[in-house]
Amino acid sequence: MPRDRKYDVLFEPVKIGPKTSRNRFWQTSHCAGPGAERPGAQAHLRGMKAEGGWGVVFTEYCSIHPEADEYPYTSARIWDQGDVQNLGYMCEVAHRHGSLAGIQLWYSGGNAPSLESREFGRSPSQWLSPLFATRSVYGYAMDEFDIRTVINMYVEAGRRAEQAGFDILEVSAGDDTVPIQFLEPRFNRRTDGYGGSFANRSRFFIELLGALKRALGDRCAITTRFEMDTLHGPEGVEAHEDGVRLLERFRTEGVVDLVALKIGDYAEWGEDAGVSRYRKAGWMTPFIRQGRSLLGPGIPVVGNGRLTSPDDMVGLIGAGVLDLIGAARPSIADPFLPVKIMEGRNEDIRECIGCNICVSKFQQGGQIMCTQNATIGEEYRRGWHPEKFARTTKPCSVLVVGAGAAGMECARVLGARGYTVHLRDAERELGGHWRLVTQLPRLGEWSRVIGYRQIQLAKLKKNVEVHLGVARMSADDVLEYGADQVVLATGAPWQADGRSANAGPIPGADASLAHVLTPFQVITGKPVPGKRVLILDGDGHFMGIALAELMADQGRQVTYVCDAADVAEYGVFTMESFNNKRMLFEKGIKTLCSHWAVGIEPGRVRLAYLYRFGPDLLGPTTGAVPRRDNGGEFDLEADAVILVTSRSSDTALWRELQARRPEWPMHGVGAVFRTGDCKAPAQLNQAIWDAHRLAREFDSPHPAYPLPWIRERQLWGSPTVPQLGDPRINVEGE
Repeated sequence: MPRDRKYDVLFEPVKIGPKTSRNRFWQTSHCAGPGAERPGAQAHLRGMKAEGGWGVVFTEYCSIHPEADEYPYTSARIWDQGDVQNLGYMCEVAHRHGSLAGIQLWYSGGNAPSLESREFGRSPSQWLSPLFATRSVYGYAMDEFDIRTVINMYVEAGRRAEQAGFDILEVSAGDDTVPIQFLEPRFNRRTDGYGGSFANRSRFFIELLGALKRALGDRCAITTRFEMDTLHGPEGVEAHEDGVRLLERFRTEGVVDLVALKIGDYAEWGEDAGVSRYRKAGWMTPFIRQGRSLLGPGIPVVGNGRLTSPDDMVGLIGAGVLDLIGAARPSIADPFLPVKIMEGRNEDIRECIGCNICVSKFQQGGQIMCTQNATIGEEYRRGWHPEKFARTTKPCSVLVVGAGAAGMECARVLGARGYTVHLRDAERELGGHWRLVTQLPRLGEWSRVIGYRQIQLAKLKKNVEVHLGVARMSADDVLEYGADQVVLATGAPWQADGRSANAGPIPGADASLAHVLTPFQVITGKPVPGKRVLILDGDGHFMGIALAELMADQGRQVTYVCDAADVAEYGVFTMESFNNKRMLFEKGIKTLCSHWAVGIEPGRVRLAYLYRFGPDLLGPTTGAVPRRDNGGEFDLEADAVILVTSRSSDTALWRELQARRPEWPMHGVGAVFRTGDCKAPAQLNQAIWDAHRLAREFDSPHPAYPLPWIRERQLWGSPTVPQLGDPRINVEGE
């Protein structure tokens, strides 16, 4: 159907210096994992967004010099001609679809770990980097020659970027890069013409932008992504002080063609890219509105805010807050978001849920993943398209048992490929355990996982039937159903005996008792006795801390105990760790890290400090266990214990069917597969990916096992790989 005319404004072209974006959709620079070393993955991930209608597509942050070596984190790099060649392919693919290609020029100075290059970064002053747990990263203070050198590094990197085909050169002036380091008093302790007053501290940034503008501004758009407020108070940049004044300088100096505004630095990146548990869509709007008012009509403004609603986008443009809609996570969850708005298919938008799984995988050194979009990162190596599915050449009927998120995804993809699918579940609603998860505090937006798939399944009603509220299926039921193939997506409930990664069952842990509960028992209404509740978290993601908040909101006295060294430790990767700790403090939840339960009784829990035994307590023979005493153990009064310890796949039906494998042919069953949590408990992104992969490859020779995928790597002996003695290698003494 045609789009509503009110959305026409989103598809107006926008002039950005010497370039013009075909519309107002700007895919902000975001990490993805390919860097400059996997040009195929880099090009086709961004190219998919270009095909999906994003007028501008960006690299991740792109190091301009080996002094800004972020290894082991995978940045893009524009160090040399090899990088020009690799990133040039991304520009080619973006241009093929009519999009502008942007590169974010990055120099992190004294914050660069340089674990590959081993070079020292240069910084305004010398200080100990606050970004790395080792606290052993320093840069060296620049003199004026160094300042000229670093500015020239940017210009030369810009020239290489232009050669690669980039249209937009964005200077990163956030995330603790050098331009913002000069502006922040906590980093800039200089007493010369580049330190002290605001005019002096902003001088480097203005000179840098001016140099790029003079060298390349007639051919490339010169833009910046600027932290209007670093959230560090007067020692950082504050929106109402230096942030405002710098924007005024941008206007008067004429050194930029566009400004992308954000807040929060590297340490508090979780504010800029905040999880939906703590930051709702568009929460930065007041900051951006203030910035927009200062820049005037001549400098377009991009703003992020996890915007997925077309109405919100139109409202921000109509109110004069934004000129272009910036997006990282919404473009990951749905690369075709602009096309769907353009075609009047708003209900098909796969909305970001704000779980930050995407960035968490980068933070662990891996490639990008997404809970909503299983195809992200697979565009090149597996050839997956988020909106296109090859029709099966072997049509048959498939029974999918279990209508949780993985079962829904498997049925959706199978249906889109032309299979006849029956999706069955004993529950009366779709969503499986994820429907329970979304009932926890702050997790309502996570229901989008279910809602999107429910809509898509309804559109496939010609060949996909959904049966809910049916009796739990037995092996007899499955075999007699009449399906040619069977997929089991029966999930993974929480352990009821407290077993975890570090220990077996806890004495006294039995969720059939009134005072011991599993997470899903709590959510489905099992009474939680008394006022004193202990949360035992061996999972380390969101479940334990969400239940702690739920209990506190009910007025209970809550103690959160975990075996990790930090509360909800996965929050470090999803960038919600700081806000988790603020919430625990504000709600009066007591915490004990590096502890575990060694016994549970009515009214009390026996806890032990995990590191109470050392090598001096080992027995006389190798491998002997420590002598046990009561050191480090103590009792804590608790009326109820909630076991967030570990999960176990529900494989009962799988095992029954495997035992009756000889009977399959007589019932016409060709194969039985398991997927998602039924195979192994996993984060939801992995469970959905596994179900998606199975359905994509359902007519392969062995669907249970993934098909080979393209590995981008250097091969020893290849002409592109320098060998010892090659003039490209500088070996001391040769």
